Amino acid sequence: MLDRVLALLAPALDAPRTVVVDATLGLGGHAGAILARFGATRLVGLDRDPDALTASVGRLAPYETRTTLVHAVYDELPAVLERLGLAKVDGVLLDLGVSSLQLDEVDRGFSYSRDAPLDMRMDQSAGTTAADVVNTYPADRLARVIAAYGEERFARRIAQRMVRERAVSPIETTNQLAELVLAAVPAATRYGPGGHPARRTFQALRIEVNGELDTLARALPAAIEALAVGGRIVVLAYHSLEDRLVKRALVAGASATVPEDLPIVPAGHEPELRLLTRGAERPSADEVERNSRAASARLRAATRVRRAA
Repeated sequence: MLDRVLALLAPALDAPRTVVVDATLGLGGHAGAILARFGATRLVGLDRDPDALTASVGRLAPYETRTTLVHAVYDELPAVLERLGLAKVDGVLLDLGVSSLQLDEVDRGFSYSRDAPLDMRMDQSAGTTAADVVNTYPADRLARVIAAYGEERFARRIAQRMVRERAVSPIETTNQLAELVLAAVPAATRYGPGGHPARRTFQALRIEVNGELDTLARALPAAIEALAVGGRIVVLAYHSLEDRLVKRALVAGASATVPEDLPIVPAGHEPELRLLTRGAERPSADEVERNSRAASARLRAATRVRRAA
């Protein structure tokens, strides 16, 4: 949804000396388009994956004088801006979830379609792997993770199967895990409209390994707070759990801080944001045909209309 992202950011960035944060840099696709479109804009790019930062350097080389790349998770935005001496910014982009780089590198272990070590860390230099989770969590905890983060109705069956399998031999690869899930769910439900039955379990483990929802819950208010008046935030989410958090944060900012039945809104209690999208916008059929990974994208955006006193 690149064209829509650029259109939403344009009113905030079509001016001299503006600053935009791409808080999920990835391979730099959005960042490169922003820098090309807005010639007076400085971009701060964050990513928790060192490989993504390295890969994006070449793409962003023509704009290196206007680009600052930082190895950081997006909830670290306030600290990053403080180090850079930036009090406020004019735009923030969050393109959530796993990146194309991570999906396409087989040894990262994000995909159930190819065999690889069961890793799933977005930053492979630190943290717990998916193999650690499936081989050490008790069954009840595994079931809670799979149910909450994968919205998987057979979470308990899958968790119990994991515990039985690992008692015989550690679960170490994506193929092992995918086959385990396939065996755990009822045969009649294995290949429905939702695709491979392991998809939801893989999503749940990835979210758990990377703390994605907790990170997002911290990052959204920080990103909104970083916006100058007139600044804009654009967020692309890829599943209902992410989108729900985004919706709540933006709607809360676009609501007055007084009871709904109050006949007037006192000064100082007006909304700080104005929503720029009606609900979540989805990609067009043409875009999905060109890029199947865009199919689940949900875009929301808002602009800051005032700052609290």
